[in-house]
This record gives sequence, C-alpha cells and structure tokens, in this order.
Amino acid sequence: MSLFGGALGRVVRAGVGRRRVQTVVIAVATMMAVASAVVAGALMVAAAAPFDKAFKKQRGAHITAQFDPAEASAADLARTGKLPGVAASAGPYPSASVRLVDRAGFPLPSLALVGRSAPDGAVDRVDLKSGRWAQKPGEIVLDASFEGPALGIGAPMKTSDAKDAATLSVVGFAVSASKTADAWAAPAQVDALASQGHPVARQMLYRFDSASTKQQIVADRKKLAASVGPGALLGTQSWLDTKRAADQGAAAAVPFVMAFGALGIVMSVIIVSSVISGAVGTSLRRIGVLKAIGFTPREIVRAYVAQALIPAVAGIAVGVVLGNVLAVPLLSDTESVYGGASLSVAWWVDVAAPAVALVVVGIAALIPALRAGRLRTVEAIAVGRAPRTGRGQWAHRAMGMLPLPRPVTYGLATPFTHPIRTLALLLAVASGTVAATFAVGLTSSLNAIGSSQDPESRAAVTVTTTRAIEVVAPPPPAGGDAGDPPPPGGGDAGPPPVQDSAASTVKKPEVADPAKVRAAVTSQPGVESYYGKAQTEVTVAGVSGSIQATLYEGDARAGSYEMLSGHWITGKGQVVVPTRFLERTSTKLGDTVLVTYEKESANLRIVGESFDTSGSELEIHANMADFKSAEPSTFLVETKSGVSADEYATKVAAVVQPLGGDATTSTEEEQDGVILIMAAMAVLLTVMLIIVAGLGVLNSVLLDTRERIHDLGVCRAIGMSPRQTMSLVLSSVAAIGVTGGLIGVPVGYALHRLVMPVMGRAVGTALPSPVLEVYGPFPVLLLALGGVVIAVVGALIPAGWAARVRTATALRTE
Repeated sequence: MSLFGGALGRVVRAGVGRRRVQTVVIAVATMMAVASAVVAGALMVAAAAPFDKAFKKQRGAHITAQFDPAEASAADLARTGKLPGVAASAGPYPSASVRLVDRAGFPLPSLALVGRSAPDGAVDRVDLKSGRWAQKPGEIVLDASFEGPALGIGAPMKTSDAKDAATLSVVGFAVSASKTADAWAAPAQVDALASQGHPVARQMLYRFDSASTKQQIVADRKKLAASVGPGALLGTQSWLDTKRAADQGAAAAVPFVMAFGALGIVMSVIIVSSVISGAVGTSLRRIGVLKAIGFTPREIVRAYVAQALIPAVAGIAVGVVLGNVLAVPLLSDTESVYGGASLSVAWWVDVAAPAVALVVVGIAALIPALRAGRLRTVEAIAVGRAPRTGRGQWAHRAMGMLPLPRPVTYGLATPFTHPIRTLALLLAVASGTVAATFAVGLTSSLNAIGSSQDPESRAAVTVTTTRAIEVVAPPPPAGGDAGDPPPPGGGDAGPPPVQDSAASTVKKPEVADPAKVRAAVTSQPGVESYYGKAQTEVTVAGVSGSIQATLYEGDARAGSYEMLSGHWITGKGQVVVPTRFLERTSTKLGDTVLVTYEKESANLRIVGESFDTSGSELEIHANMADFKSAEPSTFLVETKSGVSADEYATKVAAVVQPLGGDATTSTEEEQDGVILIMAAMAVLLTVMLIIVAGLGVLNSVLLDTRERIHDLGVCRAIGMSPRQTMSLVLSSVAAIGVTGGLIGVPVGYALHRLVMPVMGRAVGTALPSPVLEVYGPFPVLLLALGGVVIAVVGALIPAGWAARVRTATALRTE
C-alpha cells in the first residue's frame, strides 16, 4: 500500500483530520524551530562568507605594521619579510595620517594615507572599484566608502586647511578587505607630507603561516618586534580585529537566535513524541482492528510517523518563509558593512534546516510509533481505550489526606496516572518558562547596553556652543516661483555639498566662545555639578587612521562609561580605552600611548578598560587638560534637587543663543537599530515558544480529559458541579506548572549567563556586571509563576469542555 493512497493513505488522513489539535501543535512547534534555525544559519553565513571571500581573493594582510623610519631602515624592514613563519610580505610603504579638506572647505575624517605605486602585490591586492590608480604626485585614490554624489572622480582635495597645503585630485576609489589604508597616493606624494609637518611612518604588510588565532597573532607580532630595534615597531593591526569589526553586525545576533532555535528543537522533540505517544495510547483498539484486517507492523509504524510528518511539513514550509522574513533586517545591517553587497539567506540554509527538522521529527515520532507496531493484535483489542487499573492509586490516597476539596486532590493525583505524558507536559512548561526567563534577561541586558552607551542622557541639561547647521534655499530657477518651498533635507543629511552646487547652500554655524558659555552655565542658580565635553578625532602612534576621542573638562564621573577593569579618568595624563583598542595595539592597563590632537602630542597612561559597543571604530576618553588647544563644545549639567531642568535650560538658552550656542533638557537617544531588532526578534521568538508550550499543555490535557471522560461522568452523576469539574482539570496541571516554573527559571538564568558573554565576544568586548545582573527578586517570582500561567491557560479549553459535557454523554463514552 502507498503512503498517501489506498487503505494506508486513508488511515493516515483520518488520523490527521481526527486529531486537529495535535496536528496544529506539531505544525507550530516545527515552524518555530525551523524559523529560528534559518535565521541562525543565515546570520552565521553572513557573518563570515563575504569577508572571508574578499580577504582570500585579495591575499589580505594578517598583520599591518607601522615602523618608525628613524629606528628601522628599509633594508631592516625588508629582512622582516624573510623571518621564519612569514609566508609573504609587502612594503615598506610610506604612510601618514592626514585630514583632507574638500574644495568647499569641509574636512573629511582623518585618513590613513599610504604610498603605493600599484594596487597589486604579494599582500593586500587592493580592488579598484572605479577610476584608476594614482600614478604621480597630485593624485589620490580613496576608499570606496567615500564615493558619492558629493565626492567623485576628479574632485580636488587639499591635505589640510593651510593655505600652502598640497592639492590632490581624486582619480579612483578602491577597497582593501584588510583595511590597511583609507587612501592611497604615489610614494613620493606621501614622503612630501613630511615637509608639511605630517609624521611619516613606514608600513609593512605580512601574511603568516599561522595566524588564525589571537595567540598566534600575538606571537607573530613579538617576532616582528624582536627583529628590529627597540621602539622601531610603532603598532600593528590584526586581520582578526578587522574581520570581527566587519562581521559583528550579524555575529552578535547568532548566539541568542541559536539558543531560541535549540529551545525550539527541544520543544519539537518533546511535543511530537508526546503527541504520537498519546495518539498510540488512545488508539489501541483501532491499532488492534487495523492489525486484525491485515495491516503489518511496518505499515502501522509508517502510518503513525506519517501522521507526525504531514503537519510537520506544513510547519516547516511556513517556518522557512518566516525565517527568511526575520533574517532580512539583520542581513540588511550586515549588508551595509560590505558597501551594499547583496546578502540573502544562502540556499543551502533553506535546504539544510528543513531537512534536519524532518529528520528530528521523524525520529521523535518513530519511537512511540514502534510501540504501536509491536502491540499484539489481541492485547490491543482487549485493552481498548480503558486505562490500566492500579496506576497512581498511591497518589490518590496521599492527595486525599490533604486538607483540600476533593476535586482538587483528585486533580493533583491525576498526573501520576500517566507518568510519561506528565513528564512531557512538565518539560513543555519548563521550556516555555526557560524561553520567557531568557527573553526577559536578554531584553533587559540589551536595554542596559543601550543606556550605558548614552551617558549624556543622564544629565538634566545639555548646553552646546553651536546650534544646528542652517540650510538656505537656493534662488529659484528661471521661471520658478520665489515662494516655492525649499527642497527637503537638512544640513547634515548626507555628505557636504560640492562647491557651487545648485542643490543647497550651507552656512557654517556660528560657534560661541566656550568661556562665555561656561560662565553662563555657572552663573545661573541651581547647578549641582557640570562637566565639559568635546568630540574630536586624534591619532595614536601605531594605529592606522584616526580615532574618535572624547575629551572631558572637570569632574566627568557623572558621564563615565561602565568599566570592565581599571578606573575612570581622575586627572591629567590618563586615558580610558575599549577592549578593542587593547587588542588591536597589543597594550594593557598601565602602558603609555602617544596621542596627537591637531599639532599637540601627549603620552597618556591607560588607566581603564571601558565597555564600548561602538562597532569597528575605536574611541578613547581622555582629559582635556592634556591638550591646550582643545575646548569643550558641550556642557552637561546636573541641577540641584527641586530645581526645574526646563526652567534652568530656558534661562541659560536666553544667554547663550545670542552667542551662537543653545541649551536644552537632555533626552534619551533612540536605541541602536540592531539592539531594537534583536529585542523585537527575541520577543517574537519567545511568544512563539510560549504558544508552542501552551499548545503542548492543551494537547496533553485534552488527551487525558478524553481518556477519563467516563470517570468524570461518574463524578458528575454523584454530584460534582461544572465548576468543580473545571477545578479538577486545572488542578491536574497546577502542580506541574509550579514545578515547571521552578525548573525553567534557573535554566533560563543559566542560559542568559551563557549566551550574553558569547554575544559580547562576538562584538569584541566583555560585559560589565550591570549588563549581566538584570534579574531582580520580583521579576524572578513573576517568571516562576509564569509556569503556572502557561499550564493553566493551556488547560482552560479542555477544562471548559469537560465542565460543559453532559453527564449522560460522558457515561455512555467507553
């Protein structure tokens, strides 16, 4: 007989149609598991494949090293390429940090400019995306991320805002997977920058035989440092840091999605096994009849496995679609990392996840189906639907001794009648509680991360030395109406316009004197404390390109970041850096780094390791007093108790606005898009898991209620009311709910403590205590009661059915 045709097909279709609740439960459970698996698989592919492919194609540099030309000659550097373990090398190339200025006078971020005569080589074969390579002085090639309407081929750039600064013409845009530079020019052009006050170093690029782990990279770096004189090696950049920075948009979401996927798979196994086991247990007479009319044991097994696979296939199909939809926002975030490269769910993920799910469902259904195949015909017919006598009688006697109403004690003893089914019910409730506990901790940690990265929101009032850039509409075109509204957009919506552009005219903002703004802040009554702050760019010896720096004036403890080790800035000569800085520069707390702001340099000692999730960019925190030319652009003010922040801001604004500044009450910034996406996805997956758990409870209680309907009819006949019948059914799952909650909360807590550090490592940082310790006593109590809620809500429908069934109908059911 075929599986979907003939007598066996009719048996399968009848079983699926008759057990509609069980069919829905299997479909939803498999849908949840497959959706999570597809998202996790898609993110894992997106987190590795694009970078790895580009890095391999370009023969990317495992280590990018900067050397001091005064301490190591070109011959010395050439010899480092022949060290044991060095597979290939390129260089030395002259390199310098410059801040290019476009023809409209707007500076670009500080760039790592490297002098290379050609884009190819033994290491880091740069891909030219448009234009051509720089062939002579006066030409420059920029990273492809700078290409746009405001900056194209032929655009003139100056190496600084000085009148005698060299002018460079953009001749091309290129991409380096290793991120060895932000711009390239002819070697002679970079060497010429030394005469303009730009320190010029020498860059070497290396590929090693062994460079796949952090320990190997550290060992390779030590080998390079030992091969040259002391102080010659200024700094290095590891390809592992570059890869992690490129991959972290998707990589951070992989651990928690995998955790939900694992919970979904576990729940699928539990529920499918429970459903098929219940189907076998309640169909013994039917199985006996089928065997009596000629069905073989193998056909019986196939029939019951098929009854699980049919709804599973439907759930898997929906799960694949849902997984692709859920992956879109996170993939689009990763897509931006690779400059618009098209990323989508890999085809093999959409094939592998359903295939694995089918195998899991098939195995889960096979075990109870084999039991049906092994049943003897006579035994199956004789037993029928009647439960085995004597099972759980001790529980009824023990529960009867409790000072509770008889329907409640009867219900409390019911789970012991079917211990296997009760165990499956307990595991389903516990899994739902685990998911809820994990999701609460995850979203709380994500919110804590967002809050920790926005210390300015803690201040009551923010006072700035500038106001928003004003955009002035251009004159109307010929024939146009002077009253037409200006084109949409703002002054900071995109790159600065090209000079003489007809699109808009940008007026540079008036900057108020920081001393006058500071005086306005302190002159108003009601100030509890304040500190100044400036966001700028600096360079650090040995680190390619510019680094974002936050400089603080005064006591800035109120605006401090969470610390992983060490302490916050307490005076001059100190710097606080994120974990990525320590790893990229191979430094540690107590080391000294040379930081340059404009034309001032200072040796700063690393005193703290901050918690920072700002992505691939490095950001350091230092005292403004270390740089005489630095001035605060923002003052963060905390008002005294009882002083209205709005009134204080209004008074200060009245003073500083005529100067060009402004004052506003601080508002919490919107959460990062990735954090919001992950939190929303966690909530969605949790709701799905809880629904699956509730459906698992519904299925188990429905099977038990139908199996015991005759006993319930007897109870109704001797005076049990519908309300007491409902309390009997609900009390049968209440204890299971309590136990499931007590099991699920600790497991969910442990899962949170396991997954969150993995997510932190994916973005290159450890996590501070406030991000990990997010469970309070009251939330834990509520989560523990969540197991009872899942169990009771899942049992409401069968309990209501049992309460409504007529006594005569129940007594006639055998």
